[in-house]
Amino acid sequence: MIEKLVSCPLFRGIESSDIQMLIKCCGAKKVLYHKDQIIFHQHDVPRDLMILIDGSIVVCNDTVSGKRNIIATFEKSGELFGEVFVFLEKNAYDNYAQAQENSHVLHLPKSFFYSPCEKACDCHSKIISNMLLILAQKAYFLNQKVRILSYTTLRQKIASLFLNNCDENGIVKLEMNREKLADFLNVARPSLSRELMKMQSEGLIKVDKRQIIIQDFESMQNIL
Repeated sequence: MIEKLVSCPLFRGIESSDIQMLIKCCGAKKVLYHKDQIIFHQHDVPRDLMILIDGSIVVCNDTVSGKRNIIATFEKSGELFGEVFVFLEKNAYDNYAQAQENSHVLHLPKSFFYSPCEKACDCHSKIISNMLLILAQKAYFLNQKVRILSYTTLRQKIASLFLNNCDENGIVKLEMNREKLADFLNVARPSLSRELMKMQSEGLIKVDKRQIIIQDFESMQNIL
């Protein structure tokens, strides 16, 4: 389990031995959830920060008609979910989480982040610092999304997203496949694919399998 948690951003800069000590110190629990089992229900009180060890988790809500909407999917070891609600002044989750397959989840008590541990260790301070960075990055990501979605056309949204996430060589750095990119931009995947192909035919970008390269920065900026 510790090897799988090394990649977790919450434990960034912390040695494996110290991660093990922290888990024992805070009274964390590893729980096995079977396929389709609910991890937390909508309106449950958030008490723990949860980290996926292995398996697959979806966070969803249901419409009045009973249709399930998937908000997010977590499949990588070390991914956090439900963390925002742990630190909000709310007494309930807006969504529910469900295991898509047999999954192990580590539960860290909320109280661990509000008071120093008995040993007053430096690792405790580091984990709190990491948590602040995670929340700040999530806030930045959501602010960027709001700004991008404020554009009128799909091409403007694509241009804004690519320009804000590329390196000096024009290589777009996004950890999203085509499906997740369409979800982020709130468009149908076929519409996104058609627009990307148009932009490539016009020489604005180059699509090479999963890699996207901006070829004409000036024209991309003029789209905005």
